[in-house]
Amino acid sequence: MSWPTCCSHSIRSDMPELLEVEAYAGAALAVVGRTVSAVDAGDTWYLKGGTTRAELEVELDGAVITGVRRIGKLMLVDTDGPILGLRFGMTGRLMIDGSVAIGRLEYSSRRRDPAWTRFALDFDEGGRLSIDDPRRLGGVELDPDESRLGPDAASIDRDELASRISGRAATVKAVLLDQHRIAGLGNLLVDETLWRAGIAPGRRARDLTRAELSILHEKIVETIAVLRARGGSHTGDLQEFRVVGASCPRDGADLSHDSTGGRSTYWCPVHQV
Repeated sequence: MSWPTCCSHSIRSDMPELLEVEAYAGAALAVVGRTVSAVDAGDTWYLKGGTTRAELEVELDGAVITGVRRIGKLMLVDTDGPILGLRFGMTGRLMIDGSVAIGRLEYSSRRRDPAWTRFALDFDEGGRLSIDDPRRLGGVELDPDESRLGPDAASIDRDELASRISGRAATVKAVLLDQHRIAGLGNLLVDETLWRAGIAPGRRARDLTRAELSILHEKIVETIAVLRARGGSHTGDLQEFRVVGASCPRDGADLSHDSTGGRSTYWCPVHQV
């Protein structure tokens, strides 16, 4: 199965980004070993890739959760039957046994509403795994095609990054946001990484030098590690300056705000070249 390729159903590059999905996957380890007793998939809009409510109920009822893992921004729940793929879009929050895995998302509501529950699994042993998503931008799919995703940004090596970027006519930001090329980076992580690397987001990917590609890889690794330790994609040094009229926290220049790769972009025209 594969995800649709149009509109809001395509592979997205919104929050939550890989760090948030990493936290979700860690929280979901609590349900490993449990047996599914019921599937709540009443919101058919949330079912992707041809997956149906009836299929979810048949395939997952009685299934034992055997593991949880992440590729990019896709969370995979392994069972002794099919694999369950969960995406969270911009506003999806994972709930485990009634508790939110992440208290706040940058672009989501801080309140909770039962009407926002889009999907849930109940277990014989008690407890529940559910997705709370006000804007319905995430989705659920059985046996998602993992091969459609590029290598994970958290583990990609320098040579593989170069091969994924080099020769592309698109902007470097657009390539980094393309989940088919590199999986896991969203708008906040990309802007932070390019700001740290001193690379303008509107540069054509094919124009980056070998030295710049090496710096970019170094800064991807650094940014993920630093923001993971701080608690998420929204904790970057650039984050509080992502407002119109703000100055670069590195050199004091007026930040530019435009759209690059189809996303709202903040960058410094002085040190990002």
